[in-house]
Amino acid sequence: MSTISNIVLVSFLYILLVCLILHTTAQDSSREALEVTIGIGSGSKDSDLSKGCSVEHHSPPFKLNCPLPRTHIATQPALPSIREVLAFADQRLAIVYPVIQKFKSIITSDPLGITKTWVGSDICSYKGFYCDNPPDNKSAVAVASIDFNGFQMSAPTLDDFLDQLPDIALFHANSNNFSGTLSPNIAKLRYLYELDISNNQFSGPFPTAVLGMSGLTFLDIRFNLFTGSVPAQIFTQNLEALFINNNNLMIQLPENIGNTHVLLLTLANNKFNGPLPRTIFKAFSALSEVLLLNDLLTGCIPYEIGLLKEAVLFDAGNNQLTGPLPFSLACLQNLEQLNLAGNLLFGMVPEVVCELGKFVNLSLSDNYFTHVGPQCRVLIERGVLDVRNNCIPDLPFQRSVVDCANFFAHPRFCPRMWSYTYIPCYHFPYSSSIPEMAPSP
Repeated sequence: MSTISNIVLVSFLYILLVCLILHTTAQDSSREALEVTIGIGSGSKDSDLSKGCSVEHHSPPFKLNCPLPRTHIATQPALPSIREVLAFADQRLAIVYPVIQKFKSIITSDPLGITKTWVGSDICSYKGFYCDNPPDNKSAVAVASIDFNGFQMSAPTLDDFLDQLPDIALFHANSNNFSGTLSPNIAKLRYLYELDISNNQFSGPFPTAVLGMSGLTFLDIRFNLFTGSVPAQIFTQNLEALFINNNNLMIQLPENIGNTHVLLLTLANNKFNGPLPRTIFKAFSALSEVLLLNDLLTGCIPYEIGLLKEAVLFDAGNNQLTGPLPFSLACLQNLEQLNLAGNLLFGMVPEVVCELGKFVNLSLSDNYFTHVGPQCRVLIERGVLDVRNNCIPDLPFQRSVVDCANFFAHPRFCPRMWSYTYIPCYHFPYSSSIPEMAPSP
């Protein structure tokens, strides 16, 4: 019985050994086939195996253990990162690249094809972008200024674009169709000193973020849709140019406007109201152009207007200013254009004003003046002075008698009426003393 058991045991071990040998041989064949398939086998093996697997060399019932035919499967390479594909001249350019591309993706109209140049790592060659060495690192290269003027592009916002350009110093984007509001984060742009977003579709309140930008010297937001009040602090900020005309802004011009450092200022076509502060003219004494037209200004014109010695253009047309014209206008020796049309001014047109030698246009139409002298009539004949639609009896194209009578039936008085004959630049024969400068009533 033990002999039979031994025979069975030996047979079992023999069978197990045979299976193990066959399994090992199959693995070697598969490995060799795999090596041939992926191209690491020798040419002879490839040839032999191909021949050995041919049907003509075998006849059933043999089962072929052949490798799969070699196939070249195109594998999708892993997507490289931006840094692997694009080589930037400076790390600062690499940082703003996705910012620019994101802004590019939201531009809804680009009729001049500007954004077609915004491709690749050479950001400094993008149309509208200019690079320079930033103040904190003269060896670095960064986007220092942007000039989109006249590009006619449209985008719903500048948020996450302008405020994400840490080295920007100048941003000019007038005459486009950008809209939305200005992000308060622009206050973090430490190098920005010129900001021009004029002639766009921006809306919302006055961008108060600019109040905290001590380096800002040029601000132009005119021809937009900004509404609400203007913070008085803007007039005492260290600005050289402030253009806020042609919006829907409103404010009563503050007394502190006399402390402004602004050299170029336009306030026209808004809803500024109240009287003209006497200090405003001292503050604007260096301005060549003073634009206050199409607002809601009231009250009388103070004699301090004569302090605008550098003015070439003064325009306060279409307001509600009243009273007589100050003789001090005779001090504006450089004045070429004076527009006070469309107000409630009355009295005589001073001859000393008409004697100014550089006048090209003196518009006093649509008021209630009652008299012009010989020198003023010369300007009328020359087409320089326009006094149509007033109350001057012997001139054509005047208001009706009824209209004039209704106006003068409600007398209007100005404070310090005696000062209206005072001329700051000379005294005799009009005045012999300088009135005290005081706050407006």
